[in-house]
Amino acid sequence: MALGGNPIFNGKNFRGATQAPPVPQAPYGQQPYGQPYGQQPYAQGGGPQQQNMTNEQLQQMYTQPAAGPADTGRMTFDDVIVKTAACLGVLVAGAAVTLFVGQSLAMLLMVVGALGGFVLALVNTFKKQPSPALILTYAGLEGLFLGGLTRFLDALYPGVGLQAVIGTLSVFGVTLLLFKNGKVRATPKAMRFFMIATIGYAVFALVNMVLMLTGAVDSPFGLRSGVIIFGIPLGVFIGVLAIGLAAFSLIMDFTSIEAGVRSGAPQRFSWTAAFGLTVTLVWLYVEIIRLLAILRGDD
Repeated sequence: MALGGNPIFNGKNFRGATQAPPVPQAPYGQQPYGQPYGQQPYAQGGGPQQQNMTNEQLQQMYTQPAAGPADTGRMTFDDVIVKTAACLGVLVAGAAVTLFVGQSLAMLLMVVGALGGFVLALVNTFKKQPSPALILTYAGLEGLFLGGLTRFLDALYPGVGLQAVIGTLSVFGVTLLLFKNGKVRATPKAMRFFMIATIGYAVFALVNMVLMLTGAVDSPFGLRSGVIIFGIPLGVFIGVLAIGLAAFSLIMDFTSIEAGVRSGAPQRFSWTAAFGLTVTLVWLYVEIIRLLAILRGDD
């Protein structure tokens, strides 16, 4: 897959601005393009405007730094950081809403956030051009979902919310450090394993959800807490695998962002990069807080 293999970045036109085409040359014997007819081309010393400039002005013009990526409308790492911070800020604001409403309303907002966030995640993933409004709306809905989920689980197992936040930030920081040092890369072989493992995990999650909705299993987390292997709930093994997959998804996000910056992607795609990071961080947080809840419930 292009740009690190993250499906969020697939199909996006991550192509930098190409060099401007050369000025067309007039056929031999004709007046150069852009030159008024009958007027002689300027000498090598420059046009009238340049000739009227002082030596100090000419020196300043020639010594000023070249235009950077931000000046030419290309994506930069700073753009991605700012956009990601905006998404996380909206997400935290959405999560805070669930802390100031009643328990029943918080659960309702959690369901609305989960369903709305899922729909907008699909829309933003398959949308060719990024929409800041839709991406920020997605972040807000996911904030409602995560806030309600955290409030519910933290009431059952006090402290898991804070532990999940610390765990998410820790995994993000370690993953970013390993990527910057070149210790971990999204190689084709690793990406193939990631896709196979992710599909297998998605199938398990779907089957587990169906069993829980139909009442086939009555454990709080379905098969995750209902199946015990060597005295350890199945959800612990599944949770560790899922956290590893989410961490590798961060590596693919970083790879995609790095490729976009290097190739001179248009600045608007910094929103796509921010959206990809937000999706992965939401996934990582959910897996960590669920794993912590399963471990606490097994005490």
